[in-house]
Amino acid sequence: MPVQPTAQPALYRSRASLVSRKAPRPGRRRLRVAIVAPSLAILGGQGVQAHILIEHLRADGFQVDLLPINPVFPPALSGLRQVPYLRTVLNEAIYIPRLSAVRRADVVHVFSASYWSFLLAPVPALIAARLAGRPVVLHYHSGEADDHLTHWGPLVHPWLRLVDEIVVPSVYLQEVFAKHGYPSRVIRNALDVSAFPYRERIALQPRLLSVRNLEQMYGVDQTLRAFAYVKAKWPHATLTIAGYGSEERRLRDLAATLRLDGVRFVGRVEPAKLPRLYDEADIFLNSSTIDNQPVSILEALACGLPIVSTPIGDIPAMLRHGHAGILVPPGDPEAMAAAVDTLLTHPGRVRAVTRAGIDEVERYNWMNVRDDWTTLYHAMATSAARLAVAAPVPVANAAACTTPRNPGMESTDRG
Repeated sequence: MPVQPTAQPALYRSRASLVSRKAPRPGRRRLRVAIVAPSLAILGGQGVQAHILIEHLRADGFQVDLLPINPVFPPALSGLRQVPYLRTVLNEAIYIPRLSAVRRADVVHVFSASYWSFLLAPVPALIAARLAGRPVVLHYHSGEADDHLTHWGPLVHPWLRLVDEIVVPSVYLQEVFAKHGYPSRVIRNALDVSAFPYRERIALQPRLLSVRNLEQMYGVDQTLRAFAYVKAKWPHATLTIAGYGSEERRLRDLAATLRLDGVRFVGRVEPAKLPRLYDEADIFLNSSTIDNQPVSILEALACGLPIVSTPIGDIPAMLRHGHAGILVPPGDPEAMAAAVDTLLTHPGRVRAVTRAGIDEVERYNWMNVRDDWTTLYHAMATSAARLAVAAPVPVANAAACTTPRNPGMESTDRG
């Protein structure tokens, strides 16, 4: 069983204590880490996680360089961001040359999703790190990992052999990688808990909230259908939908077809404005059909929101049905509406799940994942120095390698 950090009772915790800094360990040199990830121009879990990691690592004494996979286009060409295919060509033309900066790093940390995103962003970074002789960690986040590893064969497996460590945020993804023969270590997503004020909700109002991008895998259409059932019993109910994406037009049309009033689409919400959105709501809904460890669920837990969600990816481990939230079957909006009704009519249950949720989210606080990252970085840098990996490795040979360059490192399951 993966080692789980011990969660301390947190209902009345001091928020100041959650952001206190540990002193750097004596004798450790200051490492430079290159993080290859989306910038916050792309609002999503990876960008948010990269931002949190960079902010806290710098505060802890690391030198950190962000190499964004979505670099800013020159002003004269900025309009091409709206042109499919051309934007990809231009993006790669700017992004790939900038990867030469990995030569300055002690460790290269590459965030990864699946499918074409994997080929366009992580793969060039893995090649650059390998050519520069730098140890590299692949930080894989996608809930589509099983399908990706099963069906993309030569477009994924040779590149995975270039990495020194695979890190995933959940035991769910660790098991997926193990199924395909890859050891990985679990380091949970981090949350800046102090940024999300906790509010204890004693008497709930039917103010519902969804914070997921508007893509098919997140099932926001099912959230709308569940809201229609809620509305039938609670006419004054409201639903706020935060997020943007390719499904927006279809979802707006669905809300009109269902003749739903009280639905508010607020679009893209910057991270600094999210806490207020959570504070204004009383119940959080998630209907995803493909997922891993949603940061929005962590944020909702930190704010004291009771949660109704589908049991996808790592969500069952996060909420533990009936403990820190209520789980309902995918594609069953009636069940979701019934769970909402249960929360609205049973305040004692609300108190129990939100207090359990605030203890659960403590496990994702930066101070509880910090040592996992810093220990890994130092071990990788030390191992690379010991093995004197300095000469570039030809890509043809690198792709054929089947063992990491630091065989002395043991992959440790963390959670």
